[in-house]
Amino acid sequence: MAEKIRPLSVEPGVWDYLPPITIKVLMVGDSNVGKTATMRQFCDKLFVSSTMLTLGIDFKIKTIELKGKKIKLQIWDTAGQERFHTITTSYYRGAMGIMLVYDITNAKSFDNIAKWLRNIDEHASEDVEKMLLGNKCDMADRRMVSKERGEQIAKDHNIRFLETSAKANIHIDKAFYDLAEAILDKMPSKTNDEGGVVVRPTDQKQQSGSRCC
Repeated sequence: MAEKIRPLSVEPGVWDYLPPITIKVLMVGDSNVGKTATMRQFCDKLFVSSTMLTLGIDFKIKTIELKGKKIKLQIWDTAGQERFHTITTSYYRGAMGIMLVYDITNAKSFDNIAKWLRNIDEHASEDVEKMLLGNKCDMADRRMVSKERGEQIAKDHNIRFLETSAKANIHIDKAFYDLAEAILDKMPSKTNDEGGVVVRPTDQKQQSGSRCC
């Protein structure tokens, strides 16, 4: 049987017991663009219709393996309705990644991405990693926003971009893995005497206003 390869910085038998690295991801965008459906497809491999509105905040956890490390993704799905705006802004605090979602069949949801970007600038940390998702790309016959427009606004703001479909499960896993990898690459690390690199898990204390542990 092949010997299990472990990082030089961790003694054999210890790596499996290290706590996962916690990454908080926030999903923002207008109502009915598919934020909940995107989260549920990634976490549960289940499609739920975007007509089921999120009231306030929904929350899920999924642990993944990335670059040989355990990553615990805390995914916060925010309501897009204006009346919940004051509730959801507090959840920007502590977010390490933010997914901005619009519906390619709804031009207004794309136009409002500028508003969501302003909210992020106002409430989130300066180094938060952002990704833009043009959802419902399986509905090409009803497209109102070209892929090129999505690519352009992402380029203008220097953020990643993907077209996705929660219903057809197109690029859903890629979106979360790519965002998590970008966040992981920005995390502080230290080198031990043996030359191995240890990634320092983020502070897992409760953020102010957060419901999770």
